[in-house]
Amino acid sequence: MRILIIGASGPIGRAVLEELSIHHQIVKAGRSHGDFRVDIRNRESVSQLFREVGVLDAIVCAAGHVHFDPLDRMSFDKFQVGLQDKLMGQVNLVLAGQASLKDGGSFTLTSGSTSEIPIREGTSESMVDGAVESFVRAAAIELPRGLRINAVSPTILQESMGAYGHYFPGYEAVPARRVALAYARSVGGAQTGQVYKVW
Repeated sequence: MRILIIGASGPIGRAVLEELSIHHQIVKAGRSHGDFRVDIRNRESVSQLFREVGVLDAIVCAAGHVHFDPLDRMSFDKFQVGLQDKLMGQVNLVLAGQASLKDGGSFTLTSGSTSEIPIREGTSESMVDGAVESFVRAAAIELPRGLRINAVSPTILQESMGAYGHYFPGYEAVPARRVALAYARSVGGAQTGQVYKVW
C-alpha cells in the first residue's frame, strides 16, 4: 500500500513509520519535516498537500497539539490551540483526503487516553480527544466508497515521560512501538469507526 503519514518525525510517527515501512510505501508530511510540508490547521495547506501527493491507500495522522494549563488559567485562545490543531486539523485531513484515497482506503487519526481518564491541567486535551473519537464514530457511517476511519488512543509514551510524565502520575507508560501496532491494525484491518486503546 501507499500510505501517507502526517507527523512522521514525532515519537509516535517514527514508530508508525518503522512498523508500516516494512511492507508498504510511505510518504511523509509535516510542518517542518517529511517529503511534503503541511500545516493541518490550514485548509488550503491541506488541500495543496493532497493535490501534490497523489493517490493513496491510507492516511495516518500522528500529529496534533493542545495547550496544557489549569482550568482557571485557560482562555479562549488557549483552547483554540487544540481545537484548531489536533481536532480540526485531523478533520481537515479527512474532508480533503477522501478524494485521494482509493476505494476501500482508510484514515487513522490520533486521540488519547484523556478522553476517558482526565488529568490535571488537561481539560483541553480531554475535550479534543473525546471530540476526535466522536468524529471518527460518526464519520464511519457516512464515508463513501467503502472508506474506513479509526482512531488510536494511546496513553503516555515511555519516550515522552521526560517531557510529559509529570502530568501522568501513577500511569504505566507504553512504548511507542506498541502504539504503532494499533496504527498497523487500523491500516491493514477491516474495521471502521473503532477507537484502538493502547493503555
